[in-house]
Amino acid sequence: MPVNIGRRELIAALGSAATWPLTARAQQPAMPVIGFLGTASANPFAHLIAGFRQGLKETGYVEGQNVAIEFRWAEGQYDRVPALAADLVRRQVAVIVTVGGEISAFAAKAATTMIPIVFNVAGDPVKVGLVASLSRPGGNATGVNIFTAELAAKRLGLLHELIPTALLIAVLVNPNFPPAAANAREVEAAARVTGQKILLLKADSESGIDAAFATIEQMRTGALLVAADPFFNSRRDQIVALAARHTIPAVYEFREFAAAGGLMSYGTSLVDAYRQQGSGRILKGEKPADLPVMQLTKFELVINLKTAKALGIKISDNLLSLADEVIE
Repeated sequence: MPVNIGRRELIAALGSAATWPLTARAQQPAMPVIGFLGTASANPFAHLIAGFRQGLKETGYVEGQNVAIEFRWAEGQYDRVPALAADLVRRQVAVIVTVGGEISAFAAKAATTMIPIVFNVAGDPVKVGLVASLSRPGGNATGVNIFTAELAAKRLGLLHELIPTALLIAVLVNPNFPPAAANAREVEAAARVTGQKILLLKADSESGIDAAFATIEQMRTGALLVAADPFFNSRRDQIVALAARHTIPAVYEFREFAAAGGLMSYGTSLVDAYRQQGSGRILKGEKPADLPVMQLTKFELVINLKTAKALGIKISDNLLSLADEVIE
């Protein structure tokens, strides 16, 4: 028997049918969100974020297509990091990636015991208590060790070979960066072996960096070692420019400083570290407790020959032969 449907009922039925695709889409799994927690500023780290995205791409994830990223930057104000970590936890991200050393890693661990964490840190993550072991981290955190802290004494040795007559060496540290005290002790111990004296200068702001260089000139120091610190990395243009203005030879932790005009750098590749952090293995279901902490094993000595000439420094044939890259 035919069923009579009025015009109003027909429009209502068609309207209801039009919502079916929307309902189906709403029931599809949500795109996973990566929480990215940094202690410094975004702009100086743009090329590193590109490395992170490359790591994601290599494991099948493209931002905006099948993964989203929520960035939180502390802008060098380390006391803001715990609140930013807590904000990402409230956002219920799938994983938290931390950069900028132990500060962000510990803040994330304090904020959650459930969300996986992928860190990069300057020192031994077992020694500082981030993981149980390198091969089987346990808990909800794993990551990359970039060996920045352990190389401070090596950088001092390179500086001594470059300028053996420099008896007073300035060491620039950020007192708010947890590894700073240990780094300073390591450098002081290495300096005693070579008969050098250390002038420890502390800075945690742009004005503090300016003041430190004024002291360097006043004390007539022979050279400068810039200690590992994410804030210093974000202020590398300022630091390199001041070193040039005060004609002070300096050694830094990462290639980015030498590329910006710094005299010499020795350390691992930050781009590679960020690329390793971009691995999507956790997003694919692997547990951080079972993923070994990666240890970067390639160390790069970069010498800026143009800066050396401007400072009137002759680079020895030995150092040139050891350099992985010479910028001319």
